[in-house]
Amino acid sequence: MARKSFTVGQANALVPSLTQTFREIDAHKYQIREAAKKIEVLELLWGDALRDPSHTDHADFMTHRETVDRCLRGIQRSIQDGVVALGLRLPMGGIEDGLVDIPTTYQGRWVYLCWHMGERELKHWHETDSGFQGRQEITAAQREEMGRDDPASIDDSELDF
Repeated sequence: MARKSFTVGQANALVPSLTQTFREIDAHKYQIREAAKKIEVLELLWGDALRDPSHTDHADFMTHRETVDRCLRGIQRSIQDGVVALGLRLPMGGIEDGLVDIPTTYQGRWVYLCWHMGERELKHWHETDSGFQGRQEITAAQREEMGRDDPASIDDSELDF
């Protein structure tokens, strides 16, 4: 199965959706941090006794743990629905830093358009093996050429997702 190669215009059309996905992820991360703080306090106060269902604070402890579990599932769902299902790549540090790689073709090879949370449009790209530090600004000529090659004619084995 050939992978989808996005044009810069198609990738830019995804920015509102990607922004919303990362807002959801950030909200889940916030809830996880808050619940983890409460769990830490309870564990410092009560230790292993907290795991006993008859303990006074056991219900609160379990509620906070369930919040963490629910939010982790929410992050997984957001990534699956808002990134992976669209044929996009979440690079190392993507969740923490709000990064998404969008596959495109350029001059007969695969490269990634690179979106960073807060950017209103895609302005950068990088080779498949260079990552965020290898970002280059998209020129007007590249903007016209990217995503125009037939993806079925280009080896996609270097794409790591």
